[in-house]
Amino acid sequence: MLDPRVQRRHRLRNASQAVLIVGGMVAVLALLAWAFFGPVGLLVALGAAVVVLAFRPVPSPRLVLSMYRAREVPPWVLPELHRFVRVLAERGGLPAVPRLYYVASPMLNAFAVGRGDEAAIAVTDGLLRSLPGRELAGVLAHEVSHIRAGDLWIMNLSDVLGRVTHALAYGGLLAVLVSLPVTLGGDYPSLWLLALLGALPTVVSLLQLALSRSREYDADLEAAVLTGDPDGLADGLERLERATGRIWERVVVPHRRAPDPLLLRTHPATEERVRRLRRLVPRTDRDRLGGHAPLRPSAYRPVAAPVRLRFPGVRW
Repeated sequence: MLDPRVQRRHRLRNASQAVLIVGGMVAVLALLAWAFFGPVGLLVALGAAVVVLAFRPVPSPRLVLSMYRAREVPPWVLPELHRFVRVLAERGGLPAVPRLYYVASPMLNAFAVGRGDEAAIAVTDGLLRSLPGRELAGVLAHEVSHIRAGDLWIMNLSDVLGRVTHALAYGGLLAVLVSLPVTLGGDYPSLWLLALLGALPTVVSLLQLALSRSREYDADLEAAVLTGDPDGLADGLERLERATGRIWERVVVPHRRAPDPLLLRTHPATEERVRRLRRLVPRTDRDRLGGHAPLRPSAYRPVAAPVRLRFPGVRW
């Protein structure tokens, strides 16, 4: 149903971006290890990254959901929502249907946690009451695509690489500062090393944000494949952008759009995401998930409390 040529082009571009970004992070880590410890240090650093990745504790999905006080949605409360997720999971070939959770927040948001049998998708009250069924199906397909692609593991890998790189850079920075009297005595290459060590953590952080944006593009494409309706997701993204813009306008920059530099975003610009989605398929009618009205769960009362920062540091 989707244009196969555009689909292949998008997949190739998304995969290339992810490989280049992860490769760049590995290269920065290797450069630091080689500079300080030589070939042996390079092997030790890469080995440490593998060990940390293998044994690093990953937060339980239940713990993350409890931070948002999320409640599991019974099938009888929102049968249509359960049908969306079940159909999308079947189309995506997931081993199990992700569980559905409800977050009592006026924010328009949805997120996925876990993988395999532990996968879950949480949706906010604001999202359910604001998005028509067709757009909500696109957003849910986006989250199913994250689970299907193992994006949580990929971002965990980038986090490990970033932490090891930061540790090496800050350790080297401390070593250079300890030898600062020698540096001031005329050892000018150490000054360049000091500047390099100070800049590398920022470079790695920017690469992590770029990887996050790349995975969002990939999830958009796969969501369009799952629903066969890229316009539904595109319309939903535009609606979310308008709602988020109004919140930030009130809080940060009244009467104007909040500044949001592209390099500091975890998500790409909505305009670019929408442009890519709209190019995937010509305007033709087809069977699609969802209609033109929000689901509006009658079993839950509308949330009137304002969005605020709550314990243990999450905003909802």
